[in-house]
Amino acid sequence: MSEPKPKSFEISKWAVWDAYRRVKANKGAAGVDGESIKEFERDLHGNLYKLWNRLSSGSYMPPPVRAVEIPKKDGSSRTLGVPTVADRIAQTVVRGYLEPDVEPVFHADSYGYRPGRSALDAVGVCRERCWRQDWVLDLDIRAFFDRVPWDLVLKAVAHHTDQRWILMYVERWLKAPLQREDGSLVERDRGTPQGSAISPLLANMFLHYAVDAWMARAYPGVRFERYCDDVIVHAVSERQALQLRAAIARRLAECGLELNEHKTRIVYCKDSDRRGSHEHESFTFLGYTFRPRLVTCPG
Repeated sequence: MSEPKPKSFEISKWAVWDAYRRVKANKGAAGVDGESIKEFERDLHGNLYKLWNRLSSGSYMPPPVRAVEIPKKDGSSRTLGVPTVADRIAQTVVRGYLEPDVEPVFHADSYGYRPGRSALDAVGVCRERCWRQDWVLDLDIRAFFDRVPWDLVLKAVAHHTDQRWILMYVERWLKAPLQREDGSLVERDRGTPQGSAISPLLANMFLHYAVDAWMARAYPGVRFERYCDDVIVHAVSERQALQLRAAIARRLAECGLELNEHKTRIVYCKDSDRRGSHEHESFTFLGYTFRPRLVTCPG
């Protein structure tokens, strides 16, 4: 009897099983194949073995991502990408291997989609810093998930792993087309679908180098909070806020992105101790509105 053919890549079966449990816990809709988690579970062990086998042999090819249009408050819409159940499990496998290596490197003021951190943590820190500094730069990156450059994402991934299969599958997921409701395919040359299991980690890796690490080098005294692509920067004066906006716009352009000038605002954190007025005296961060208040900094 011949020996089993060795796999190209060493991927743990337990990692695939654990990824399935995480995907099941997160629930989520069916992808382009119409298969729900419940339907996937009808042959759970067979489906997981087949997925592990393909991942380990290097033959796994992601299917298209189902495009779902979500209306926004301003009347426009954003496109979510819904992978199939099997593809979400495969992405979660890769995330499980990659995340422990990159998580310790991330900036202390990065809060989005990270273990043990939440939007409330970011809001609380932002509130405290608004007490201490008069000005805020409320940044809006134009269509981040649609425009992030693949080459720089892959460069960030390659910086943190020597596992060839991780880089290979990340590249395949980046290049997977979107499938509209009418069945037509949309080929892409940039961006990472918002809604996939791997996209939040890829977004954090990219923005760590594009924003966080750069800010720490160029402006070590400037405080900020970032929750994925939502960024608040604190400034001691309107002049500094203007300088930061110009510098960050240049930095984003270097990284293939663009500041949305219409939505990016300089805000005066007015309270009972701060006199004068400014065009913008309130801003919303992660669903919480910061506006002029009567309380002063404690202590």
